[in-house]
Amino acid sequence: MSKTIGLREAISIGIGGMVGGGIFAVLGLAVSLAKGGTPIAFLFAGIIALLTSYSYVKLSLAYPDRGGTVKFINQGFGQTIFSGGINNLLWLSYIIMLSLYASAFGSYAPNLYAITGGPMDFHIYATFIILLASGINYYSIKVVGAIESYAVIIKLIILIAFIGVGIYGLIGNANLEQLSPANWETPIKLLTGGMVIFVAYEGFELIANAAPDMEDPEKNIPRAYYISIIFVILLYIIIAVVTVGSLPFKEIATAQDYVLAEAAKPMLGQVGFTIITIAALISTFSAINASLYGGSRVSYEIAEDDELPNEFTSQLWNQPIGLLITTILTLTLTNTLELESISTAGSVGFLLIFAIVNLVGFKLSKETKSNRTIALAGFILCSIAMLALLQQQFGSNIMGVIVAVSLIGFCFAVEAIYKWMERRKK
Repeated sequence: MSKTIGLREAISIGIGGMVGGGIFAVLGLAVSLAKGGTPIAFLFAGIIALLTSYSYVKLSLAYPDRGGTVKFINQGFGQTIFSGGINNLLWLSYIIMLSLYASAFGSYAPNLYAITGGPMDFHIYATFIILLASGINYYSIKVVGAIESYAVIIKLIILIAFIGVGIYGLIGNANLEQLSPANWETPIKLLTGGMVIFVAYEGFELIANAAPDMEDPEKNIPRAYYISIIFVILLYIIIAVVTVGSLPFKEIATAQDYVLAEAAKPMLGQVGFTIITIAALISTFSAINASLYGGSRVSYEIAEDDELPNEFTSQLWNQPIGLLITTILTLTLTNTLELESISTAGSVGFLLIFAIVNLVGFKLSKETKSNRTIALAGFILCSIAMLALLQQQFGSNIMGVIVAVSLIGFCFAVEAIYKWMERRKK
């Protein structure tokens, strides 16, 4: 197969994966946790993503495979209960991300239609968009790709325009003092605030799936990872500065689920609110569309590696059976969990997965010709961040902790039962 993905396309995959629905879903949550230190919280999360990308670069170069993260974990640990449990967690983390995006869509959509809104409005919109994206995935994968290509361009143009107008609007704004260190939370709260919204960065790992098809991989794979992550770090930090500098904390708390649209009001009025709302709907819809496709492929890859029953490689309506299962589980989580619990579970899942990928980078440093110290630092930092997040959320959001820990336990239990049943057949 010819190598058809150039540097520009690879960077677009990374940026598109990160700047999906995450920033629209978790910005208000980040401000509620970190207050004036929200830009620092995004920086903390970005540093962990950037450090982890080093292991992804080396593993992508040494083991280019469309299975991406699944293949890396199996390369480091073999096809064991442990690797199977982590790979199951990756699939489940995709589903959690889908729930996060659908929750964001459900929060923004009522504002576009000027509906006063209650819980029923949220559930109707969130459920509708999941079903619509599933229908498109079943109809045509080409349509999924086309939607994502246009959506990346549209949302970046709108967000960059928001930043440009927002920075101009900060001049003389009384709320600018909210960014002063006096309004920052404690360092540990800034760290845990960054970890709760870590889901806004996880999409860079999609570059690994494109590695086999990249032109000049030795040059383009490292550039794609580093350029896309650094760009998104800067983008998120500036968005956080504009948001916190534009609105009083009370207004941010009131509009927590759609705060980015509310932050456009001081500069552009209702027109700005509407434009950002539209951008949020486009972004979250495209993220759901792409993540449904990615999630169904992850389940297929896991089954192909004999870490899930072979039935998961079968097809229904010309798509992997995992697409239907992913849709059903996404609908269930979206309509039963609060946004903060979803975000916590997603961040814990990806921090654990990235910790393990860094550990694989450490174990295979000779084969990948990588720096063991950087990979080990990534493993330690991801592990500490995950534990700090669980400890902090245990006091303020115990349901999120219970969900996160239960899902991790469930993934390993499923794998252990499957391996046991396979041994009995032999």
